[in-house]
Amino acid sequence: MTATASADVEHVVTSADTADALGSGDLPVLATPRLLAWCEEATCAALDLDGARTSVGVRIELEHLAATAVGRRVTARAQVVDDDGRRVTFAVEAHDERGTLLCRGRVERAVVDRERFLSRVDSVD
Repeated sequence: MTATASADVEHVVTSADTADALGSGDLPVLATPRLLAWCEEATCAALDLDGARTSVGVRIELEHLAATAVGRRVTARAQVVDDDGRRVTFAVEAHDERGTLLCRGRVERAVVDRERFLSRVDSVD
């Protein structure tokens, strides 16, 4: 197994996390791209990989269910639902400090050899 059972990450929403700031809307509420990033952060925290391996996101499904104001504390959780050693699938969700369910979904990550992966990426000269 390449992942622990689950991991949580916690953040406080700032003005830099809003839809207005990230360009994913024009309201001063938690942006979907930031919420997704926090869920992905939780998936990475749940992985137990040696220094030669890393993971990359390959599939994401996310329902953003509730708006969240600046100043609210958000906890994103990733729970392993499948791990074949090469691909790990997580159920993800996030809640605010009041217990409001903000999002839920699934994130799939591929475990890759770090150097081999980077050797295939074309660099911009």
